[in-house]
Amino acid sequence: MSQYPNMLKPLELGHTTLKNRVIMGSMHTNLEETKDWNRVAEFYAERARGGVALMVTGGIAPNNEGGVFPGAAGVYTDADIANHKIVTDRVHEAGGKIAMQILHAGRYAYGPECVSASAVKSPISPFPPKELDEEGIEKQIADFATAAVNAKKAGYDGVEVMGSEGYFINQFLVTHVNKRTDRWGGSYENRMRLPIEIMKRVRAAVGDDFIIIYRLSMIDLIPNGSTFEEVVQLAQEVEKTGADIINTGIGWHEARIPTIATSVPRAGFAWVTEKLMGKVSIPLVTSNRINTPEVAEDVLSTGCADMVSMARPFLADPHFVNKAAEGRAPEIAPCIACNQACLDHTFQGKISSCLVNPRACFETEIVLEKAAMPKKVGIVGAGPAGMSTAIAAAERGHDVTVFDRAEEVGGQLNMAKQIPGKEEFWGFVDWFETMAGKHGVKLELGREASAADLGEFDEVIIATGVVPRDPHIPGQDMDHVVDYIDVLRGKAELGKRVAVVGAGGIGFDVSEYLVHEGESLTENLKDWKEEWGVGDPSETRGGLAAEGPQPDAPAREVVLLQRKLERHGKRLGKTTGWIHRAALKMKDVEMVGGVNYEKIDAEGLHVSFGETRENPTLIACDNVVLCAGQVSERSLADALEATGKPVHVIGGADVASELDAKRAIDQGTRLAAAL
Repeated sequence: MSQYPNMLKPLELGHTTLKNRVIMGSMHTNLEETKDWNRVAEFYAERARGGVALMVTGGIAPNNEGGVFPGAAGVYTDADIANHKIVTDRVHEAGGKIAMQILHAGRYAYGPECVSASAVKSPISPFPPKELDEEGIEKQIADFATAAVNAKKAGYDGVEVMGSEGYFINQFLVTHVNKRTDRWGGSYENRMRLPIEIMKRVRAAVGDDFIIIYRLSMIDLIPNGSTFEEVVQLAQEVEKTGADIINTGIGWHEARIPTIATSVPRAGFAWVTEKLMGKVSIPLVTSNRINTPEVAEDVLSTGCADMVSMARPFLADPHFVNKAAEGRAPEIAPCIACNQACLDHTFQGKISSCLVNPRACFETEIVLEKAAMPKKVGIVGAGPAGMSTAIAAAERGHDVTVFDRAEEVGGQLNMAKQIPGKEEFWGFVDWFETMAGKHGVKLELGREASAADLGEFDEVIIATGVVPRDPHIPGQDMDHVVDYIDVLRGKAELGKRVAVVGAGGIGFDVSEYLVHEGESLTENLKDWKEEWGVGDPSETRGGLAAEGPQPDAPAREVVLLQRKLERHGKRLGKTTGWIHRAALKMKDVEMVGGVNYEKIDAEGLHVSFGETRENPTLIACDNVVLCAGQVSERSLADALEATGKPVHVIGGADVASELDAKRAIDQGTRLAAAL
């Protein structure tokens, strides 16, 4: 019997059957905008081969004004239909099903032609929307129906009507945006008229033998959002329009509560979907931070939903479902919910990918074929760069040995996993070890490789990472001054007031570590909801707790300092930086910028400000923690190059930026593909 009977159980929809209970949720990858339809097709086909029951595309605009940005992908012409048919044919050949998401961005559209229920500007877009009149509303409804018809012509198995995350339909539903007094505003019956009319028109246009999913915002997480009573009312009316499935949407994009970042507890919003179970008779899908088959099975077996939607886990591993079904769950590359290569790329207009799996969206570019002439490959460094190279090279048939002076694989990920909210990194390190074993990588741990050890190898790869940069502060050799490595390895005893030197990603992580004690909130959903102010939408409109965020008192007083006179965390992830800043603000971390580090003495850290070193100030503290950046550890690479031995230098040893695992893993995987 399967270990995941509920997840792998087929679902009968009447006119079609889904082979299991797993949907690949919509992700806007920017692939469609490349116009390379073979590349788009291969991305989806690879996931179809991996066993997922139904995939939903990234958002496809119903018209120009509804595109998330000017030129966003749509299905308007016969040529568009033919291009999308390349995708659907490839998916069907692979044994999969695929639905096209119809996404109208409304006031979130990044362009001057954006439209909405009312002329209320979004806080995340510089463009104020135009308020639609009756004729304009009719056009939008008709365009949804036309998009669905064109999707069917293109061979899609269905469509998902995007009614959540604060996009166009959501904007009509809530008084937060909808200020109208006509038949499209005012009472909830009027405000929900738009989604119901769209759904009716779509079903009438495509007929009965076509999957229609409605993505419903079950908790808005914004002021003046929907009540749960309104959510139930809308769900029941959506069912009456002929919808086959209702999918869960969580939070608007402008919400100030994390919903999918790694610090959010796993399945942290399944309880919202569970509240709707039994209120409608069509299948309900739950989503957000479901990233292992165990979590999926749990939410299904406990009755939280009829199906699960996982999006980014299928970037990390397209074969997630098959591996689970075949008893190979430890081999599933884990989604660590870091956002670095997926959402950050999406919102920067780049092609999305995955930190864990850089082949995601690059399947036609990074190809791991069996090597024609296998080589002996020696790799020094078992961090992200070294291990990603080793696994990919061994998968291609090369004979790979990895050396590391540490006793475990993972490199600096072993420090990152100590940060509250980064527990997913534990599984990532375990996966490296699992895959090294599967592909026969020889691990020489606890051994510092020398140039002499590497003479026998055909290819030598140096992935020795970084060492902390010396900030050269007078007094830094005193006993109460420690670097971040000792802190995160638990080797430093710290007092109640700490100054952190350096406000990059590591400085933020260390500060997070210092202000918490006890169980991580990521492991405790109740406490996490209290800290961020998540309430029950049946009690508070929009699901915002009436009392607001209720963080625990910080374990220590922390002062986070940086030389640059700019906002702290300016260079953190585009979609997660605000979370880190908000989390430290809730813990009363003092952020000071534009400083010169003058000296450290028994009283604390002495600083001044500006080029003229004005306003000398004492930051009184028990300890100073140095997080002043990194430099490449290149000593072995330099020694080998001096002997004339050709080497490949990757990861932090190549470029000592902010412990950039995304770049390191991408670099390592591409190198392995080219060996």
